[in-house]
Amino acid sequence: MTAVLEVEALEAFYGRAQVLFGLSLRVGQGEVVALLGRNGAGKSTTMKAIMGLLPQVTGRRHFAGQDISDWSSHRIARAGLGYVPEERRIFTDLTAAENLEVGWQPAREDAPSWTAERLFDLFPNLRELRGRPGGQMSGGEQQMLSIARTLMGNPRALLLDEPSEGLAPVIVQQMAQTIGELKREGLAVLLSEQNLGFAARLADRAYVIESGHIRFEGSMKTLLDDSELRRSHLSL
Repeated sequence: MTAVLEVEALEAFYGRAQVLFGLSLRVGQGEVVALLGRNGAGKSTTMKAIMGLLPQVTGRRHFAGQDISDWSSHRIARAGLGYVPEERRIFTDLTAAENLEVGWQPAREDAPSWTAERLFDLFPNLRELRGRPGGQMSGGEQQMLSIARTLMGNPRALLLDEPSEGLAPVIVQQMAQTIGELKREGLAVLLSEQNLGFAARLADRAYVIESGHIRFEGSMKTLLDDSELRRSHLSL
């Protein structure tokens, strides 16, 4: 499988404190890869480092055949690497439809093509809320809007940071269905999660991170079959 996103020997620092230690991972086209770990393990930091959002990062990052190691976060996003942060960060004063307009980028030959109408089909709840300001939406609705706005950029790959966190079970179910549809569309997805059950429904492969180190790399089935590994690195 062709790697859309590949990271080699990634290290990151906050001041003098090193927080990521030699991480390597890859995500192929049409593949969902889970980055699993306890709270504070380094999942969000890994996402930010890949996107060029941290000031001190070393290692190599390749995306869609290009070395993006020294690129700005803006240039990485324009190249088609979509990022949905844990904090959602929608424009609360803009309506759902206006938020989507802000995220628009031209279609890409090697990526699924999204329009506002296609996204309203993917997120039926947003169709009913298209005229509502983002600040008047529930947490689940804001999460859906954040993903939809990122998809309006027609990304080649998507980084999803804790998409199920704090959501009601019915919304988590809808989120899982949505990510499954993105996989069928051929999108490469790196999914950061604490919720093993949620990730297990979607991911082909998994990486387990603890204290900034990768402790496991392999198929989701192998991880699920290894109770000792899960107890050591994922149990609360």
